Amino acid sequence: QVQLVESGGRLVQAGGSLRLSCEASGRTLSNYVMGWFRQHPGKERRFVASISRNGANTYYGDSVKGRFTISRDNAKNTVALLMNYLKAEDTAVYYCAAEPIDRDDFIFVGDNYDYWGQGTQVTVSS
Repeated sequence: QVQLVESGGRLVQAGGSLRLSCEASGRTLSNYVMGWFRQHPGKERRFVASISRNGANTYYGDSVKGRFTISRDNAKNTVALLMNYLKAEDTAVYYCAAEPIDRDDFIFVGDNYDYWGQGTQVTVSS
């Protein structure tokens, strides 16, 4: 099993930037597709970004495309989410997810991930 721990969430002003990190333990991430999801209060968890095993393929939700960048460092067993031009509507709990996979592809459906972190709160003040 892989354990995931997110960090980096905090209060930030609108227009600012924030970098979230997800650190994995228990397994090497090089065999996992990784994703970021977020959940607004009272809402369902929604897809933010995904990155393939080798980092070559990425995919973003429409609401964050062009503002957020997902990256990974398999040697350090970490995945990051760089968030620029933050808006109030980006306020949410952000979750890191992992799924073992045998191809270099991304996954944007939350139900297809088996491993999740505990989440980190991002609050954007307007």
